[in-house]
Amino acid sequence: MSDSISSKKKDTKSTPNNTKEITKKILHNLPKTISHFFPDFISGLRRMPDSRKRTEYELLELMMGGITMHLFKEGSRNAYNNDRRDDKFRSNYESIFNGIRLPHMDTVDDQFRNQDPKLLEDFKAAQIRGLIEKRVLHKERLLGKYFVVAIDGTGVASYKKRHCNKCLTKTYSNGKTVYFHNVLEAKLVMLNGLTISIGTEWIENDDDEYEKQDCELKSFYRLSEKLKKYYPRLPICIVGDGLYPNQKVFEICERNQWKYIITLRDGNLPTVWEEVRLLLPIEEDNKIKQTLINKNGEKETSHRWIEKIDYSGHKLSWIETVETKRDSKTEKTNRFVYVSNLEIKEKTAAQISCSGRLRTKIENEGFNEQKNNGYELEHKYSEVSLKALKNYYQCLQIAAMINQLLVLGQKLKMYLKEKITIKHLWKNLKAFLLYGEIDREKIIELNSIRIQIRLE
Repeated sequence: MSDSISSKKKDTKSTPNNTKEITKKILHNLPKTISHFFPDFISGLRRMPDSRKRTEYELLELMMGGITMHLFKEGSRNAYNNDRRDDKFRSNYESIFNGIRLPHMDTVDDQFRNQDPKLLEDFKAAQIRGLIEKRVLHKERLLGKYFVVAIDGTGVASYKKRHCNKCLTKTYSNGKTVYFHNVLEAKLVMLNGLTISIGTEWIENDDDEYEKQDCELKSFYRLSEKLKKYYPRLPICIVGDGLYPNQKVFEICERNQWKYIITLRDGNLPTVWEEVRLLLPIEEDNKIKQTLINKNGEKETSHRWIEKIDYSGHKLSWIETVETKRDSKTEKTNRFVYVSNLEIKEKTAAQISCSGRLRTKIENEGFNEQKNNGYELEHKYSEVSLKALKNYYQCLQIAAMINQLLVLGQKLKMYLKEKITIKHLWKNLKAFLLYGEIDREKIIELNSIRIQIRLE
Protein backbone atom coordinates (compact mmCIF):
# COMPACT_ATOMS: atom_id res chain seq x y z
CA MET A 1 0.00 0.00 0.00
CA SER A 2 2.99 2.33 0.30
CA ASP A 3 2.67 3.21 -3.40
CA SER A 4 -1.08 3.81 -3.34
CA ILE A 5 -2.47 7.24 -4.14
CA SER A 6 -3.99 7.89 -0.74
CA SER A 7 -4.95 6.08 2.43
CA LYS A 8 -7.11 6.92 5.40
CA LYS A 9 -4.15 6.95 7.81
CA LYS A 10 -1.05 8.94 7.12
CA ASP A 11 2.06 6.78 6.87
CA THR A 12 5.04 9.08 7.14
CA LYS A 13 7.43 6.20 6.46
CA SER A 14 5.89 5.68 3.01
CA THR A 15 6.21 9.33 2.00
CA PRO A 16 8.67 9.62 -0.93
CA ASN A 17 11.74 11.58 0.13
CA ASN A 18 13.45 12.21 -3.20
CA THR A 19 12.55 13.12 -6.75
CA LYS A 20 13.20 9.63 -8.15
CA GLU A 21 10.81 8.02 -5.67
CA ILE A 22 8.14 10.64 -6.35
CA THR A 23 8.54 10.16 -10.11
CA LYS A 24 8.23 6.39 -9.78
CA LYS A 25 5.14 6.84 -7.63
CA ILE A 26 3.54 9.08 -10.29
CA LEU A 27 4.12 6.57 -13.07
CA HIS A 28 2.95 3.58 -11.04
CA ASN A 29 -0.23 5.39 -10.05
CA LEU A 30 -0.98 6.90 -13.47
CA PRO A 31 -3.02 3.93 -14.80
CA LYS A 32 -4.87 3.67 -11.46
CA THR A 33 -5.77 7.37 -11.67
CA ILE A 34 -7.16 6.90 -15.18
CA SER A 35 -9.14 3.76 -14.33
CA HIS A 36 -10.46 5.26 -11.07
CA PHE A 37 -11.73 8.55 -12.49
CA PHE A 38 -12.48 7.24 -16.01
CA PRO A 39 -13.36 3.51 -15.86
CA ASP A 40 -14.62 3.70 -19.47
CA PHE A 41 -11.44 5.36 -20.81
CA ILE A 42 -9.80 2.45 -22.65
CA SER A 43 -13.05 0.78 -23.71
CA GLY A 44 -14.38 4.15 -24.91
CA LEU A 45 -11.36 4.64 -27.16
CA ARG A 46 -11.73 1.06 -28.44
CA ARG A 47 -15.34 1.75 -29.46
CA MET A 48 -14.36 4.59 -31.80
CA PRO A 49 -15.26 3.81 -35.43
CA ASP A 50 -12.25 2.76 -37.51
CA SER A 51 -12.55 3.14 -41.28
CA ARG A 52 -8.96 2.10 -42.08
CA LYS A 53 -8.33 -0.88 -44.37
CA ARG A 54 -4.69 -1.62 -43.51
CA THR A 55 -3.98 -1.51 -39.78
CA GLU A 56 -0.60 -2.08 -38.15
CA TYR A 57 -1.81 -0.50 -34.92
CA GLU A 58 -5.19 -0.55 -33.20
CA LEU A 59 -7.03 2.77 -33.34
CA LEU A 60 -6.81 2.71 -29.53
CA GLU A 61 -3.00 2.74 -29.79
CA LEU A 62 -3.04 5.73 -32.16
CA MET A 63 -5.39 7.69 -29.89
CA MET A 64 -3.27 6.86 -26.84
CA GLY A 65 -0.18 7.99 -28.75
CA GLY A 66 -1.73 11.42 -29.27
CA ILE A 67 -2.96 11.69 -25.69
CA THR A 68 0.23 10.44 -23.99
CA MET A 69 2.42 12.80 -26.04
CA HIS A 70 0.70 15.58 -24.08
CA LEU A 71 0.37 13.52 -20.91
CA PHE A 72 4.18 13.28 -20.72
CA LYS A 73 4.55 16.89 -21.97
CA GLU A 74 6.84 15.95 -24.83
CA GLY A 75 6.21 19.27 -26.60
CA SER A 76 6.42 17.98 -30.18
CA ARG A 77 5.93 14.87 -32.29
CA ASN A 78 9.66 14.78 -33.04
CA ALA A 79 10.59 14.80 -29.33
CA TYR A 80 8.19 11.91 -28.68
CA ASN A 81 9.57 9.96 -31.65
CA ASN A 82 13.11 10.42 -30.30
CA ASP A 83 12.11 8.91 -26.95
CA ARG A 84 10.09 6.18 -28.66
CA ARG A 85 13.21 4.90 -30.44
CA ASP A 86 14.58 3.72 -27.09
CA ASP A 87 13.66 0.10 -26.26
CA LYS A 88 13.50 0.87 -22.53
CA PHE A 89 11.06 3.75 -23.10
CA ARG A 90 8.72 1.56 -25.18
CA SER A 91 8.95 -1.28 -22.67
CA ASN A 92 8.09 1.01 -19.76
CA TYR A 93 5.26 2.56 -21.78
CA GLU A 94 3.75 -0.88 -22.44
CA SER A 95 4.13 -1.79 -18.76
CA ILE A 96 2.19 1.32 -17.70
CA PHE A 97 -0.59 0.88 -20.24
CA ASN A 98 -1.01 -2.91 -20.03
CA GLY A 99 0.57 -3.88 -23.35
CA ILE A 100 -0.72 -0.97 -25.45
CA ARG A 101 2.01 -0.19 -27.99
CA LEU A 102 3.40 3.27 -28.77
CA PRO A 103 3.18 4.02 -32.52
CA HIS A 104 5.41 6.40 -34.50
CA MET A 105 3.85 9.84 -34.32
CA ASP A 106 3.82 10.15 -38.13
CA THR A 107 1.38 7.23 -38.09
CA VAL A 108 -0.74 9.08 -35.53
CA ASP A 109 -0.59 12.20 -37.70
CA ASP A 110 -1.77 10.27 -40.76
CA GLN A 111 -4.81 9.13 -38.78
CA PHE A 112 -5.54 12.58 -37.35
CA ARG A 113 -5.49 14.17 -40.81
CA ASN A 114 -8.44 11.98 -41.79
CA GLN A 115 -10.31 11.70 -38.49
CA ASP A 116 -13.28 13.87 -37.55
CA PRO A 117 -12.22 15.84 -34.41
CA LYS A 118 -15.77 15.40 -33.13
CA LEU A 119 -14.90 11.79 -32.21
CA LEU A 120 -12.33 12.87 -29.62
CA GLU A 121 -14.49 15.73 -28.35
CA ASP A 122 -17.45 13.37 -27.92
CA PHE A 123 -15.12 10.98 -26.07
CA LYS A 124 -13.89 13.81 -23.82
CA ALA A 125 -17.45 14.85 -22.98
CA ALA A 126 -18.40 11.25 -22.15
CA GLN A 127 -15.48 10.98 -19.71
CA ILE A 128 -16.47 14.25 -18.03
CA ARG A 129 -20.09 13.15 -17.69
CA GLY A 130 -18.78 10.04 -15.91
CA LEU A 131 -16.66 12.24 -13.63
CA ILE A 132 -19.72 14.30 -12.73
CA GLU A 133 -21.85 11.21 -12.14
CA LYS A 134 -19.20 9.92 -9.71
CA ARG A 135 -19.68 13.22 -7.78
CA VAL A 136 -15.94 13.86 -7.86
CA LEU A 137 -16.48 17.58 -8.46
CA HIS A 138 -19.54 18.25 -6.34
CA LYS A 139 -17.71 19.78 -3.37
CA GLU A 140 -16.59 22.68 -5.56
CA ARG A 141 -20.08 23.77 -6.70
CA LEU A 142 -21.29 27.35 -6.31
CA LEU A 143 -23.96 27.63 -3.59
CA GLY A 144 -23.85 23.84 -3.34
CA LYS A 145 -25.54 23.48 -6.74
CA TYR A 146 -23.93 25.14 -9.78
CA PHE A 147 -20.83 24.07 -11.68
CA VAL A 148 -18.86 27.21 -12.58
CA VAL A 149 -17.98 27.25 -16.29
CA ALA A 150 -15.61 29.94 -17.57
CA ILE A 151 -15.79 31.02 -21.21
CA ASP A 152 -12.80 32.52 -23.00
CA GLY A 153 -10.91 32.41 -26.28
CA THR A 154 -7.22 32.04 -27.09
CA GLY A 155 -4.86 31.72 -30.03
CA VAL A 156 -3.65 28.26 -31.02
CA ALA A 157 -1.56 28.74 -34.17
CA SER A 158 -0.43 31.59 -36.43
CA TYR A 159 1.10 31.60 -39.90
CA LYS A 160 2.81 34.01 -42.29
CA LYS A 161 0.87 32.53 -45.21
CA ARG A 162 -2.71 31.31 -45.42
CA HIS A 163 -2.92 27.93 -43.73
CA CYS A 164 -6.37 26.99 -45.02
CA ASN A 165 -9.61 28.58 -46.17
CA LYS A 166 -10.90 28.77 -42.58
CA CYS A 167 -8.06 31.00 -41.32
CA LEU A 168 -8.80 34.21 -39.48
CA THR A 169 -6.77 37.14 -40.80
CA LYS A 170 -5.46 40.41 -39.47
CA THR A 171 -3.73 43.12 -41.51
CA TYR A 172 -1.56 45.63 -39.69
CA SER A 173 -0.97 49.28 -40.61
CA ASN A 174 2.34 48.36 -42.28
CA GLY A 175 0.42 46.14 -44.72
CA LYS A 176 1.56 42.87 -43.15
CA THR A 177 -1.15 40.17 -42.89
CA VAL A 178 -1.08 37.29 -40.45
CA TYR A 179 -3.24 34.15 -40.57
CA PHE A 180 -4.26 32.34 -37.42
CA HIS A 181 -6.58 29.89 -35.70
CA ASN A 182 -8.30 30.72 -32.42
CA VAL A 183 -10.47 28.59 -30.18
CA LEU A 184 -13.23 29.34 -27.68
CA GLU A 185 -13.19 27.16 -24.58
CA ALA A 186 -15.71 26.31 -21.88
CA LYS A 187 -13.83 25.09 -18.82
CA LEU A 188 -15.02 23.91 -15.45
CA VAL A 189 -13.10 26.09 -12.98
CA MET A 190 -12.71 25.36 -9.29
CA LEU A 191 -11.08 26.85 -6.23
CA ASN A 192 -8.85 23.78 -5.79
CA GLY A 193 -7.14 24.62 -9.10
CA LEU A 194 -8.92 22.18 -11.43
CA THR A 195 -9.56 23.71 -14.85
CA ILE A 196 -11.14 21.16 -17.18
CA SER A 197 -12.20 21.64 -20.80
CA ILE A 198 -15.85 20.58 -21.20
CA GLY A 199 -16.52 22.16 -24.60
CA THR A 200 -14.56 23.58 -27.54
CA GLU A 201 -15.66 25.75 -30.45
CA TRP A 202 -13.21 26.89 -33.12
CA ILE A 203 -13.38 30.52 -34.14
CA GLU A 204 -13.06 30.20 -37.89
CA ASN A 205 -14.32 31.60 -41.14
CA ASP A 206 -16.79 29.67 -43.26
CA ASP A 207 -14.50 28.85 -46.19
CA ASP A 208 -13.98 31.95 -48.38
CA GLU A 209 -17.61 33.10 -48.30
CA TYR A 210 -18.16 35.53 -45.45
CA GLU A 211 -19.11 39.18 -45.03
CA LYS A 212 -17.61 39.48 -41.53
CA GLN A 213 -15.05 37.25 -39.90
CA ASP A 214 -16.08 34.84 -37.20
CA CYS A 215 -15.62 36.17 -33.68
CA GLU A 216 -15.74 35.05 -30.06
CA LEU A 217 -19.36 36.06 -29.46
CA LYS A 218 -20.68 34.24 -32.52
CA SER A 219 -18.66 31.21 -31.47
CA PHE A 220 -20.25 31.35 -28.01
CA TYR A 221 -23.70 31.02 -29.55
CA ARG A 222 -22.56 27.78 -31.21
CA LEU A 223 -20.67 26.61 -28.11
CA SER A 224 -23.77 27.07 -25.93
CA GLU A 225 -25.68 24.62 -28.16
CA LYS A 226 -22.86 22.10 -27.82
CA LEU A 227 -22.77 22.44 -24.01
CA LYS A 228 -26.53 21.91 -23.76
CA LYS A 229 -26.26 18.84 -25.96
CA TYR A 230 -23.35 17.31 -24.03
CA TYR A 231 -24.66 18.20 -20.53
CA PRO A 232 -28.44 18.69 -20.88
CA ARG A 233 -29.29 18.65 -17.17
CA LEU A 234 -26.06 20.00 -15.67
CA PRO A 235 -26.69 23.05 -13.44
CA ILE A 236 -24.23 25.52 -14.92
CA CYS A 237 -23.17 29.02 -13.95
CA ILE A 238 -21.43 30.79 -16.84
CA VAL A 239 -18.66 33.25 -15.93
CA GLY A 240 -17.34 35.54 -18.65
CA ASP A 241 -15.41 38.74 -19.20
CA GLY A 242 -16.61 42.18 -20.32
CA LEU A 243 -17.39 40.91 -23.82
CA TYR A 244 -20.42 38.94 -22.63
CA PRO A 245 -22.92 41.29 -20.91
CA ASN A 246 -25.49 41.59 -23.70
CA GLN A 247 -29.10 40.66 -24.28
CA LYS A 248 -28.46 37.61 -26.49
CA VAL A 249 -26.07 36.03 -23.96
CA PHE A 250 -28.63 36.60 -21.19
CA GLU A 251 -31.34 35.02 -23.36
CA ILE A 252 -29.21 31.95 -24.15
CA CYS A 253 -28.39 31.37 -20.48
CA GLU A 254 -31.97 31.75 -19.34
CA ARG A 255 -33.32 29.57 -22.15
CA ASN A 256 -30.87 26.84 -21.09
CA GLN A 257 -31.72 27.40 -17.41
CA TRP A 258 -28.15 28.45 -16.67
CA LYS A 259 -27.04 31.03 -14.16
CA TYR A 260 -24.37 33.58 -15.07
CA ILE A 261 -21.91 35.96 -13.41
CA ILE A 262 -20.48 38.29 -16.04
CA THR A 263 -17.96 41.11 -15.69
CA LEU A 264 -19.55 44.55 -16.12
CA ARG A 265 -17.12 47.21 -17.20
CA ASP A 266 -17.71 50.90 -16.57
CA GLY A 267 -19.70 52.13 -19.57
CA ASN A 268 -21.16 48.72 -20.53
CA LEU A 269 -24.99 48.53 -20.37
CA PRO A 270 -25.50 52.30 -19.73
CA THR A 271 -29.12 51.87 -18.58
CA VAL A 272 -28.00 49.38 -15.91
CA TRP A 273 -25.36 51.79 -14.64
CA GLU A 274 -27.96 54.57 -14.57
CA GLU A 275 -30.23 52.47 -12.33
CA VAL A 276 -27.27 51.55 -10.14
CA ARG A 277 -26.47 55.22 -9.54
CA LEU A 278 -30.10 55.93 -8.65
CA LEU A 279 -30.57 52.91 -6.36
CA LEU A 280 -27.26 52.80 -4.45
CA PRO A 281 -28.28 55.56 -1.97
CA ILE A 282 -31.56 53.72 -1.35
CA GLU A 283 -30.12 50.20 -0.98
CA GLU A 284 -27.63 51.09 1.76
CA ASP A 285 -28.34 47.89 3.72
CA ASN A 286 -27.09 45.71 0.84
CA LYS A 287 -23.44 45.73 1.83
CA ILE A 288 -20.95 43.82 3.94
CA LYS A 289 -17.32 44.33 4.88
CA GLN A 290 -14.78 41.73 5.95
CA THR A 291 -11.28 42.28 7.34
CA LEU A 292 -8.62 39.59 7.51
CA ILE A 293 -5.39 40.22 9.43
CA ASN A 294 -2.40 37.89 9.24
CA LYS A 295 1.39 38.05 9.46
CA ASN A 296 1.59 39.51 5.92
CA GLY A 297 -0.69 42.43 6.67
CA GLU A 298 -4.37 43.23 6.30
CA LYS A 299 -6.95 42.48 3.62
CA GLU A 300 -10.22 44.40 3.64
CA THR A 301 -13.01 43.23 1.33
CA SER A 302 -16.30 45.06 0.89
CA HIS A 303 -19.31 44.00 -1.17
CA ARG A 304 -22.39 45.99 -2.13
CA TRP A 305 -25.20 44.89 -4.40
CA ILE A 306 -28.53 45.75 -6.00
CA GLU A 307 -31.14 43.24 -7.16
CA LYS A 308 -33.90 43.15 -9.79
CA ILE A 309 -32.51 45.74 -12.17
CA ASP A 310 -34.57 45.58 -15.37
CA TYR A 311 -32.63 45.27 -18.61
CA SER A 312 -34.79 44.55 -21.67
CA GLY A 313 -36.96 42.19 -19.64
CA HIS A 314 -34.08 40.51 -17.80
CA LYS A 315 -33.91 40.92 -14.03
CA LEU A 316 -30.25 41.49 -13.19
CA SER A 317 -28.39 41.57 -9.91
CA TRP A 318 -25.43 43.96 -9.72
CA ILE A 319 -22.55 43.40 -7.31
CA GLU A 320 -19.36 45.38 -6.70
CA THR A 321 -16.42 44.07 -4.69
CA VAL A 322 -13.53 46.25 -3.56
CA GLU A 323 -10.50 44.47 -2.14
CA THR A 324 -7.72 46.39 -0.39
CA LYS A 325 -4.46 44.79 0.74
CA ARG A 326 -2.18 46.64 3.13
CA ASP A 327 1.15 45.95 4.71
CA SER A 328 3.66 48.18 6.47
CA LYS A 329 4.83 49.70 3.17
CA THR A 330 2.14 49.42 0.51
CA GLU A 331 -1.58 49.54 -0.13
CA LYS A 332 -3.19 47.98 -3.23
CA THR A 333 -6.87 48.17 -4.20
CA ASN A 334 -8.74 46.10 -6.79
CA ARG A 335 -12.36 46.52 -7.87
CA PHE A 336 -14.60 43.89 -9.47
CA VAL A 337 -18.12 44.44 -10.82
CA TYR A 338 -20.52 41.75 -12.11
CA VAL A 339 -24.08 41.31 -13.32
CA SER A 340 -25.86 38.05 -12.58
CA ASN A 341 -29.23 36.35 -12.60
CA LEU A 342 -28.48 34.85 -9.18
CA GLU A 343 -30.22 36.20 -6.12
CA ILE A 344 -27.67 37.98 -3.91
CA LYS A 345 -28.00 38.02 -0.13
CA GLU A 346 -25.60 38.84 2.68
CA LYS A 347 -24.63 35.19 3.15
CA THR A 348 -24.05 34.56 -0.59
CA ALA A 349 -22.50 37.84 -1.80
CA ALA A 350 -18.88 36.87 -1.12
CA GLN A 351 -19.22 33.44 -2.75
CA ILE A 352 -20.90 34.84 -5.86
CA SER A 353 -18.22 37.51 -6.28
CA CYS A 354 -15.47 34.94 -5.71
CA SER A 355 -17.00 32.70 -8.39
CA GLY A 356 -16.98 35.62 -10.82
CA ARG A 357 -13.25 35.97 -10.23
CA LEU A 358 -12.73 32.27 -10.99
CA ARG A 359 -12.92 33.36 -14.63
CA THR A 360 -9.22 34.25 -14.48
CA LYS A 361 -8.40 30.56 -13.91
CA ILE A 362 -9.21 29.79 -17.55
CA GLU A 363 -6.39 32.19 -18.47
CA ASN A 364 -3.90 31.19 -15.76
CA GLU A 365 -4.41 27.52 -14.82
CA GLY A 366 -5.93 26.97 -18.27
CA PHE A 367 -4.36 28.66 -21.30
CA ASN A 368 -1.12 29.94 -19.73
CA GLU A 369 -0.38 26.56 -18.16
CA GLN A 370 -0.94 24.82 -21.49
CA LYS A 371 1.18 27.32 -23.41
CA ASN A 372 4.16 27.64 -21.09
CA ASN A 373 4.56 24.57 -18.88
CA GLY A 374 5.24 21.65 -21.18
CA TYR A 375 2.03 21.18 -23.18
CA GLU A 376 3.13 23.67 -25.88
CA LEU A 377 -0.41 24.58 -26.89
CA GLU A 378 0.81 26.94 -29.62
CA HIS A 379 3.15 24.41 -31.21
CA LYS A 380 2.06 23.37 -34.71
CA TYR A 381 1.66 19.64 -34.12
CA SER A 382 0.48 19.34 -37.71
CA GLU A 383 1.73 21.99 -40.13
CA VAL A 384 -0.72 21.51 -42.98
CA SER A 385 -3.90 19.89 -41.65
CA LEU A 386 -6.51 21.83 -39.68
CA LYS A 387 -8.33 18.58 -38.93
CA ALA A 388 -5.17 17.11 -37.37
CA LEU A 389 -4.54 20.35 -35.44
CA LYS A 390 -8.01 20.03 -33.90
CA ASN A 391 -7.42 16.38 -32.97
CA TYR A 392 -4.13 17.20 -31.24
CA TYR A 393 -5.91 20.00 -29.39
CA GLN A 394 -8.50 17.57 -28.01
CA CYS A 395 -5.73 15.14 -27.01
CA LEU A 396 -4.05 17.97 -25.11
CA GLN A 397 -7.24 18.82 -23.21
CA ILE A 398 -7.79 15.17 -22.26
CA ALA A 399 -4.17 14.81 -21.11
CA ALA A 400 -4.28 18.04 -19.10
CA MET A 401 -7.41 16.82 -17.31
CA ILE A 402 -5.75 13.52 -16.36
CA ASN A 403 -2.58 15.25 -15.16
CA GLN A 404 -4.54 17.67 -12.98
CA LEU A 405 -6.42 14.79 -11.35
CA LEU A 406 -3.13 12.92 -10.91
CA VAL A 407 -1.47 15.89 -9.18
CA LEU A 408 -4.44 16.60 -6.90
CA GLY A 409 -5.29 12.95 -6.25
CA GLN A 410 -1.76 12.07 -5.21
CA LYS A 411 -1.39 15.32 -3.29
CA LEU A 412 1.84 15.98 -5.17
CA LYS A 413 1.91 19.57 -3.96
CA MET A 414 2.92 18.33 -0.51
CA TYR A 415 6.17 17.06 -2.06
CA LEU A 416 7.01 20.31 -3.85
CA LYS A 417 9.63 21.68 -1.48
CA GLU A 418 12.42 24.15 -2.03
CA LYS A 419 12.93 24.33 -5.81
CA ILE A 420 11.14 21.12 -6.85
CA THR A 421 8.27 21.98 -9.22
CA ILE A 422 5.70 20.09 -11.28
CA LYS A 423 7.73 21.03 -14.36
CA HIS A 424 10.83 19.45 -12.77
CA LEU A 425 8.91 16.29 -11.82
CA TRP A 426 7.67 15.82 -15.38
CA LYS A 427 11.21 16.30 -16.70
CA ASN A 428 12.31 13.51 -14.37
CA LEU A 429 9.28 11.45 -15.35
CA LYS A 430 10.45 11.29 -18.98
CA ALA A 431 13.98 10.49 -17.83
CA PHE A 432 12.67 7.64 -15.68
CA LEU A 433 10.84 6.18 -18.68
CA LEU A 434 14.16 6.18 -20.55
CA TYR A 435 16.45 4.90 -17.79
CA GLY A 436 14.32 3.54 -14.94
CA GLU A 437 12.36 0.33 -14.56
CA ILE A 438 8.58 0.30 -14.29
CA ASP A 439 7.37 -2.50 -12.03
CA ARG A 440 4.48 -4.07 -13.96
CA GLU A 441 3.61 -6.26 -10.97
CA LYS A 442 3.28 -3.16 -8.79
CA ILE A 443 0.88 -1.62 -11.31
CA ILE A 444 -1.19 -4.82 -11.40
CA GLU A 445 -1.23 -4.84 -7.59
CA LEU A 446 -2.34 -1.19 -7.41
CA ASN A 447 -5.07 -1.76 -9.98
CA SER A 448 -6.42 -4.69 -7.96
CA ILE A 449 -6.71 -2.67 -4.74
CA ARG A 450 -9.86 -0.68 -4.04
CA ILE A 451 -8.76 2.73 -2.86
CA GLN A 452 -10.44 6.07 -2.49
CA ILE A 453 -8.77 8.96 -4.26
CA ARG A 454 -9.73 12.27 -2.69
CA LEU A 455 -8.93 15.55 -4.42
CA GLU A 456 -7.31 18.29 -2.36
